[in-house]
Amino acid sequence: MAHYRVGRLEQEIQREVNDILLKRVRDPRVQDITVTGVVVTGDYQQATIYYSILSDKASDGEKAAQGLTKATGLIRSELGSRLNIYKVPELTFERDESVQYGSHIDELLNKLHRDEADR
Repeated sequence: MAHYRVGRLEQEIQREVNDILLKRVRDPRVQDITVTGVVVTGDYQQATIYYSILSDKASDGEKAAQGLTKATGLIRSELGSRLNIYKVPELTFERDESVQYGSHIDELLNKLHRDEADR
């Protein structure tokens, strides 16, 4: 069995869950979800998956959360077959409140322009 460092496992889970949501989960409620980060406990038992959605509407947020809850079993079993780990952690999904999508893009663009100006 391959043993990932926690940080490496977090990156793998983030990449795979984004891919699974895109290609495997046929639920319109999760279409606009982006996984923004993953935190795995030191004992590898729990993974908290942070996500953002494009919409700021509360109703869309609720639908996304319901869709993720419904898809958790599928996501875990997909991870089990994709990742070389003995036991897939329990998954918890949490909305990443720090990413209001539009403002995040603006920040990135502003930072780019600042970096350009500094050269």
